[in-house]
Order: sequence, then C-alpha cells, then structure tokens
Amino acid sequence: MSNHKDLQKLTAAGLLISLGIIYGDIGTSPLYVFKAIIGTEGNNLSLPISQTLVLGGVSLIFWTLTLQTTIKYVVITLRADNKGEGGIFSLFSLVRRKAKWLIVPAVIGGCALLADGIITPPITISSAIEGLQTYYPGLPTMQIVIAIITCLFIIQQFGTSLVGKAFGPIMFIWFTMMGVLGIMYIAQMPMVLKALNPYYAVVLLTSNYNAFIILGAVFLCTTGAEALYSDLGHCGRKNIQISWIYVKACLILNYLGQAVWLLQREGQQVDISKQNPFFMIMPEGFLIFGIGIATIAAIIASQALISGSFTLIAEAVRLNLWPKVRINYPSEQKGQLYVPSANWLLCAGCIGVVLLFQHEARMQAAYGLSITMAMLMTTILVSKFLQRRKVPAYIIGIFLAVYLLIEGTFLLGNLHKFLEGGWFTLSIGFLLFVVMWTWHIARKIKNRYVKFIEIDDYYNIIKEMSEDESVPKYASQLIYLTSANFNSEVESKIIYSILQKQPKRADVYWLVHVDVVDEPYKSEYEVDHLIPGKLIRVDFKLGFRVEQQINLLFRRVVEDLVKNGEVDITSTYKSLNKHKIVGDFRFVVIEKVLSRSHNLSFYERVVMFIYSYLKRVSLSEERNFGLDLSFVTVEKVPLMLTSPETVKLTRVV
Repeated sequence: MSNHKDLQKLTAAGLLISLGIIYGDIGTSPLYVFKAIIGTEGNNLSLPISQTLVLGGVSLIFWTLTLQTTIKYVVITLRADNKGEGGIFSLFSLVRRKAKWLIVPAVIGGCALLADGIITPPITISSAIEGLQTYYPGLPTMQIVIAIITCLFIIQQFGTSLVGKAFGPIMFIWFTMMGVLGIMYIAQMPMVLKALNPYYAVVLLTSNYNAFIILGAVFLCTTGAEALYSDLGHCGRKNIQISWIYVKACLILNYLGQAVWLLQREGQQVDISKQNPFFMIMPEGFLIFGIGIATIAAIIASQALISGSFTLIAEAVRLNLWPKVRINYPSEQKGQLYVPSANWLLCAGCIGVVLLFQHEARMQAAYGLSITMAMLMTTILVSKFLQRRKVPAYIIGIFLAVYLLIEGTFLLGNLHKFLEGGWFTLSIGFLLFVVMWTWHIARKIKNRYVKFIEIDDYYNIIKEMSEDESVPKYASQLIYLTSANFNSEVESKIIYSILQKQPKRADVYWLVHVDVVDEPYKSEYEVDHLIPGKLIRVDFKLGFRVEQQINLLFRRVVEDLVKNGEVDITSTYKSLNKHKIVGDFRFVVIEKVLSRSHNLSFYERVVMFIYSYLKRVSLSEERNFGLDLSFVTVEKVPLMLTSPETVKLTRVV
C-alpha cells in the first residue's frame, strides 16, 4: 500500500513498534529455556550442575540464535517480502507459480503456526505467574493463568490498537531489565563469556547421552523466530534487523547471567519448581516487580501470537485454504483484525492446554515440536524464493543442506516430546491440516465439473431478451458472480439461469469476477463492455489481505462508470425515468451443489463428505462477499458428474 515505503524507513518509532509486537515469543524464552535444559523428566530436581552442562547449554543457545534466528530469518528470509508483507502464506503467494506441490509445505507450515498459537500463551503466562510461588508457596497459579487467558481473548473483539501503543515501551523495559540483570551476574564470573565458543556446544553434545533431549530444550530459545518474518508488514525489514541487534544482546546477556548463577551451584541439584534461574538472578527486593514485568511481557507475547493467528486465518480464507468465516475490523489500524470463530477456538485450546498440563514444566513437553515443522516448511519455500531471484544453484544447495540439517536435528531432538505432550500440538496441527486440505481439494473437485461455454454465442439472444417486454423484468441491473478467468467464457449455469430458469429480463447484465492476486494489498479493477449498454464484465484484482466487500467495491465501480458516461443506470420505467430515478440492482449467487455419484474415488468421496460438514459451519457465498442480503437471490444448481449420453437405458414397449 501507500505506506509500504514508509515502513522500510529506519525510524525510532519503527524500532519501538518492532520491540512491542515482534519479539514477545522469543523475548520471553529466557523464562523457561534453562529450566528445560537442566531439568529431568518427572522430577523437580535438576540434573547435577556442571560446567559442561551450563557452558555447553549457553553455547548452544548462542549459536542457535545466531544460525537459526539471525542468519536464516533476519538476514535471508526477511528479504522474501511480498510488497512489504511477510509470513508463510505471503511467501507461498510469491512462489506458488513455481510448482503446484508447494501448497503442501505452505499448508503444513500454516497449520503448525496455528497450533503453536495454542501452546504459546499458556506456557509463557504460566512461566511468569509461577514465579509468584517464590513469594507465596502453594499459590493456585493454574486458576490465575486461566483467568488471564480468558480476559485476553475477551478483549480481542474490541481491538488492541490502544493497548498496542504501550507494547513497545514495556518490551524495551523488559529487554533492558534482562540485559542489566545478566551483566550484574556476568561481572561476578567473567569467565562465563568463553561459553560463546562453539567448542563447548560440541563438547556437551558429544559427551552427554541426553544430547538430543537437551537439543529439544535449547530449541525453545528460537521458537519466536517465525514472528520476525510474519510481522514484516507491520514494522519493515530495516527496523526489525536493527532492533534485533539490541534484543539478541539482551537475551544473550540474560542467558549468561543465569549460567553464572547455576555455575555458582556446581555439583548441586536445583529444585527448578521453586528456583527458576531467571527469577533467581533478580535482587530479592526487585523480585516482585520483575515477576510483574515478566507477566506483562508474557501477555504481550500471547497477544502477538493471537493477532498473528487471526492474520493467518484471514489469509487462508482469501487463498481458499480455509472455510469462509466472519472477519471483523475493530479499528482503523492496518493489519488489525478479529476473527470470532478463531478467537474462541484458540481460547478453548489454550484453556485446554492449561487444564491438561497444569504446570509450565509439563507444557514444555508439548512445545517446540510443531514449530520445528513450520521452520522446515519455511526453509523449503525460501529455497524456491531464492531460485525465483536467480540466486546461484550452489548457494541454494548450501542453504538447504545447512538448514535442513539444523532443523532436522532439532526435529529429532523434539521427537522424544511426542509421548510427553507433543502429541497434543501435533494432533491440533493435523486437524487444522485436514480442514485446510479438504477445503482446497474440494474446491478443485468442484471446479473440475464446472462447464464453461463461449459467451459470444449468446450475445444476440441476451440483447433480444433484454428488449423483449413480453418477459417480466427481473431487475434493472442484474449482477452475477462468475469464476470464469477469461472474458470470452462464462459458466453454462449462468446462461441457464438467465435464459431458462425463470428467464430474467434486465436492462443491463453484469458479470463480476474476483481474482485473488499474489500482492497483499492490491485493489484494482478492469471493465469490459461485452455488449455495449447490455452486458458488462468487471474483473476485480484484490490482494490476499484485502477484504472482499464486493457490495461496496461494485458500487464504487458503477459510480465511476456513470461519472465517465460509460453506463446509464436510470430506471427505464417511464414513470421513474422522467424523474431520473436509479433502477434497482440485484445480485444472483449460483451455489454449485455436487450431486451424488460413484464417479468419485474413495479419497474424493471422503474429502467431499468432510467438506459438506465444513460448508454448514462456514459463511455463505453472499455473506462472504459482503453482499446486501435484501438484494441477493441464491440459486442452487447441481454439478452433473455423469453426462446423460453415458447413461445406458433401454426403452421397452
């Protein structure tokens, strides 16, 4: 849009906004990463603290943030911007013409990110609230977490633009606090800085039989990396890249500070249920304030994931990868939207996570596995983007080899979590995949049986019927929504509706086609006068992030055409015409119903069976296109899977 170039400018406001809406997830990771690294299964006591474990853990964190977050996302993936927008569906829109199979990694990645949106709020908020148990042992943290999550989802419908303005300063305080706390402990043991040497990471991985389990814990430090790319459109590449320098420095300083606190207890076992290293490096008098700031940061992180989930669903709807659902726009802020159905499904999922796992330590088992899948899918799509940009094949090969190895290793490191809780997020992701894939395939099956005909064969009869006063006038202006991509074609069912299914005389017939294009905010139209003054086709080219309010868009087109003298919409009834009264408009939406047939394979019948249920809970076509229902006629027509010529039937006397 017009502010795309403004977003790419490096500004203080842009840097602050980046801190507020992008780094919530990755910025709250220090709350639980070291707990996960030193923790043991089914026991509140940690592994015995050793230099190998602690220094190796910090080294793995540093190099994971460097290779995975900095190089892959901040340096490489942020360049894959779609007119300033980022995210896995924006990336898919950029490369989908390269190969049809790219729909698979796009859908898997999108589902994995949505599943991540269900586990992130519970684990981050629980991590912060459980810090209160240091002050109040036995505090019912689970009930507090559920109350915060419930309130968070309730306020979504009112918009978060006002609250969002405070996110930047609060997150700046959060990161600065973490950095300062880290420096205070590093000063006590400067030797901890040697952990930045990758040697210690290699030593830990080669000397510990729990290496893969430790890798699964380390991966939690980079789980918010996808948000860097998803929120590209809100902040701009330069603001994200510069703000990341500060964020990464504060994160590393805090991890090093936690490492010092642990090294001071070398040889001991820490009760991680009561002594979270993150809170232990806080001065005692500051602890209650630190917990308060951590809680607010956790809520901000959750808000970012929820908003990201709404954007994902909205994009999936526009790309025909999700059932049509209601999408509201609670404020004028760009990118600010609310999807009621997704909101309450996410709310139920988050509360279900809290009730199922109860404590943050147990939630860690469900965290990380799905997001690893999303990162792998992004790697595949980015490689196609690099190919599109004519990057040399050997560089693309190196990129794929390095990141498939890194993320494949992390995937193996997270596989042990499947039985401990990873099954939950994978199950959610699988259900989401079934919905997306069913909607996509069902549309392809239906389109296979839509018959298109040459419209110019019907020019004369349409013109004659429009002037035939023996046919009752159906409407002054009659508008049909068509899926025909070419001006020369139209669905046979539209011609059938006009000429045979209650012949419909009108002064002017309109064909309206909506083409969802790869650019996110494109909003253009073309007009083709097929029969001057009688049959007009309007083609809308709308970006995958543009709301498809066809009622308003079509009205704007008609106003432009009237102003230019290209069309006359004055009523032709004599009594109304002399007073220059505008004629009536009526939309006709043809709903294609698939008739029962044995021609479909078993797989296709299963898809259409699931689709029929999804169709019941989705918005109707007329509501999805924002049409005024008092001026809409819906006609259901069957899609014939078997032509009459192929039916064998013998007449007997």
